[in-house]
Amino acid sequence: MKNSELLRRVKLLGFPLLEAEEDQDVNLTLAEVVKSHDIRLWEGFPVILANCAEKGLFNYDKVKRYLRKVSEKTNFNLLVVLSLALYKFFHLKPSWANELYNCLPDKRRKKVEEFLEKFRNDTDFCIAGQEMSVQRLKNTFNNYFHQSQNKLNELLSLKDELNLEYLLSQIFSPKQKELFLKKLKREKLSKTEREYFSRMVRKKVLALANSDLHRLAQKLLEY
Repeated sequence: MKNSELLRRVKLLGFPLLEAEEDQDVNLTLAEVVKSHDIRLWEGFPVILANCAEKGLFNYDKVKRYLRKVSEKTNFNLLVVLSLALYKFFHLKPSWANELYNCLPDKRRKKVEEFLEKFRNDTDFCIAGQEMSVQRLKNTFNNYFHQSQNKLNELLSLKDELNLEYLLSQIFSPKQKELFLKKLKREKLSKTEREYFSRMVRKKVLALANSDLHRLAQKLLEY
C-alpha cells in the first residue's frame, strides 16, 4: 500500500494527518500501520487504537490475521503493550483496555509495567530498530485526549443548557435516543442501526426540525 493512501486511512481512525469519510476495515488499517515502520504512525498507534476500540471496531485477532510475518506480529504485540502502558501512565482505565490487559499472558503484562516505567522516567526505547520517543508518544496522546475532552465538554454544556436528556426522553424511546446522540456525535452506526435510524428516528427528527410545527407548538404553549 502506498504511504499516502495509508495516511489517508489513518486519518479516519482519529490520528490527525489527512481526512476522509467512507467506511473502511479498521483492523486492516491497523495492520498496515504496524507493517509501515513509519515512526509517526507508530508513535500515534495508541491514539489510533484508542479511537477504534472506543467505537467498538477493534478486533485483536483480526489484526493479527492480517500480519503474516512473525516479526510483524511481534511488533503489533509491542505496540499494543506500549499503548496499554501509556493509558496507565495517564490513569485511564476504559473497560476495553482492562479486558485486553486481562487477556495478555504474564510475560506481556510484565512488559506493560516495563514500558510504564519508561514513561515515568522519560526513557526512550526501540521497537524493531525504531527509536520511540517517550516524550512524543506522551504529547501525541495527550493532545488527542484533550481534544476528545473538549468535544465531550462541549456536548455536556449543550446538554445542560437545553436539558437535552430530559427533552429527548419525551420524544424518543431509549434506543432511538441512543441513536440520535450517536448520530449527533458522528459515531459509526452499524448497518442495522443505520436502517433503524432512517426508518424510525429520521422521521421524528424531520418533524422536530419543521419550522411550522415549532411555531404551532409555541402558540399552543401560550394558551
